Amino acid sequence: MDAHTDTLAHQLEELNLIKCSLLPDEVFLFVLDADRWQSLLDGYPDSQNLRGWPGALSPARFEVRVEDAKLWFEMDVPRAYPEGVGEGKNVPVVSVKCEDVGREEQERWQRVVEERWKEVMDSEDAQYPLHVLLCLYLLPELHAAHDSGIMSRAIAHPASEARNPSSLSTSRASPIYHALFSSHHLISPQKRRSLQQWTSSLSLSGFAKLGYPGVIYAEGQRENLEEFIANVKGMQWLALRLRFVEPLPEGGRGERRWVEFEKVGEVVQEMKRLGREEYVLEMGIGSVGAGVAK
Repeated sequence: MDAHTDTLAHQLEELNLIKCSLLPDEVFLFVLDADRWQSLLDGYPDSQNLRGWPGALSPARFEVRVEDAKLWFEMDVPRAYPEGVGEGKNVPVVSVKCEDVGREEQERWQRVVEERWKEVMDSEDAQYPLHVLLCLYLLPELHAAHDSGIMSRAIAHPASEARNPSSLSTSRASPIYHALFSSHHLISPQKRRSLQQWTSSLSLSGFAKLGYPGVIYAEGQRENLEEFIANVKGMQWLALRLRFVEPLPEGGRGERRWVEFEKVGEVVQEMKRLGREEYVLEMGIGSVGAGVAK
């Protein structure tokens, strides 16, 4: 391959890495010359698809969104990227786009982009700068900002956030809540020990799904669950998202236990046993498997 084709191959490699790193509720879309770029990416890593570049192909422009978030990121990638990017040449332009968001908030996020970009550029081992910027910095921060708003509304107005508000018990002295987290992965032995310790001390039940992606489900008394949520969010995660925190439907509480799973199918099985499989199906978690992690 010639130099131009090598450059395109590297760009496709990074774009493929970004796309494969996204969570189920994150969306990758080409904005400019979309059909041709999508065809190249779908055919990656077949070098035969690269013939005729660069003259017949516009520079890559794409956006990454989080579903339901009012902000998203658009990337303009120079034709020669990543050549010379470490010296400040051919640096992609990352713009914050929005709808129904004030100018001040948009400008604040643009400053966040600039600060994170500088951190990535100052790193000596960033072979794929756009991937690092998006998947390790911007998307997790956008999830955290988006989910903190969801959580605050759920705790302040539980009736309006509950999926089955009519089934709540009015006589329960200490209401039972449940919550579901997802993350890019859950591998750390320390995190696993912490989850087990917290659920035991706070009298919570639920499960953790290990590996990729990570899933954490817990249920128990509201004040205990709020403490657990704060503890989890206080740890370092990649793309942690609080999917929901809301009152548990009457009669829906499962057996008091904490277990670990290794397969996404096990998560579906357990939630089906609890009568709440729709929560994980909405996340895009699919076929049913078997077995509890040892």
